[in-house]
Amino acid sequence: MTTPQPVLAEMNDRTREVFRRVVEGYLSSGEPVGSRTLTRSMSEKVSAATVRNVMQDLEYLGLLDSPHVSAGRVPTQMGLRIFVDSLLEVGQVAPEDQEKIDATLGMNDQDVTTLLDEVGAALSVITRGASVVLAPKREAAIRHIEFVSLAADRALVVLVFADGQVENRVFVPPPGQTPSSMREAANFLNALAEGMTLSELRARIAGEIAARRQEIDSLARDLVESGLALWENAGEPSERLIVRGRSNLIDNVADQAEIERIRVLFDDLERKRDIAEFLNLTEAGEGVRIFIGSENKLFSLSGSSLVVSPYMNADRKIIGAVGVIGPTRLNYGRIVPIVDYTAQLVGRLVSDRGKG
Repeated sequence: MTTPQPVLAEMNDRTREVFRRVVEGYLSSGEPVGSRTLTRSMSEKVSAATVRNVMQDLEYLGLLDSPHVSAGRVPTQMGLRIFVDSLLEVGQVAPEDQEKIDATLGMNDQDVTTLLDEVGAALSVITRGASVVLAPKREAAIRHIEFVSLAADRALVVLVFADGQVENRVFVPPPGQTPSSMREAANFLNALAEGMTLSELRARIAGEIAARRQEIDSLARDLVESGLALWENAGEPSERLIVRGRSNLIDNVADQAEIERIRVLFDDLERKRDIAEFLNLTEAGEGVRIFIGSENKLFSLSGSSLVVSPYMNADRKIIGAVGVIGPTRLNYGRIVPIVDYTAQLVGRLVSDRGKG
């Protein structure tokens, strides 16, 4: 594949302008852009035949494509990538968009998960795309753990964190549990858990159970191990990856096959057990990244684009991400600053909550 910079460097001013105007026209209308349309907007007076020749050269370079005979041109995925990397003009967040985002994050009486859900909903409305928000892992130190029997086949594990947050999870305990085995399991965990985060405790429990197998009752051991399985499943995308506004992508698509591809994309996002891959999309550094079509395997089937930015805690550690999914015909110049602004705001919000 031809690399972007040499291709751009070889273009003269006229070719670069034709290329830019075709891409901008396509992103604006979603329709192929013809030579006659371009002649009316070019900065220099040129004939339609001259513009057609330039478009044919750009098609030969793999930057434009003609979907139909005698139709205008649309950018290829490579053309969109070159445009985004080198010619895209990114402005500031529009005041009305900023106001809507600020209003969402101003609801300080809500917990972080609810706030992030509101952020996702606002993003999908503002951008008319689908939004994805990767919520931060629970990384506060554990203060206390308790098991509570609800019925013969149902129990509750209560996790109290040092930052004051409390999580209750209902699960099916191993058969034969008694109040004393539940107390023993809780005492065992509390002796290990002080000052540890949930992920640190998970890493330590298995080894401790093996080393101290004689010291802990078999019923309590079974309870700890089943609780461990519950906590390992707690990081599934259904909890951490918040997806909103998928109807924005489906409603404007007439092709049934394309609708099905979009549905598959969202099914993959919701079922994905290891969402570290989603975070990996952002780990090349700070700031917004743009993935177009097949550039990322997660979105290649649907042919969608993803504009995504990580957000960080007070220690400058990436803990989550905010993004917008849409057709490759996204208004990148408008979406990029919205995603960037939202990610920075979410990072500050989550950091402030962590201090409280």
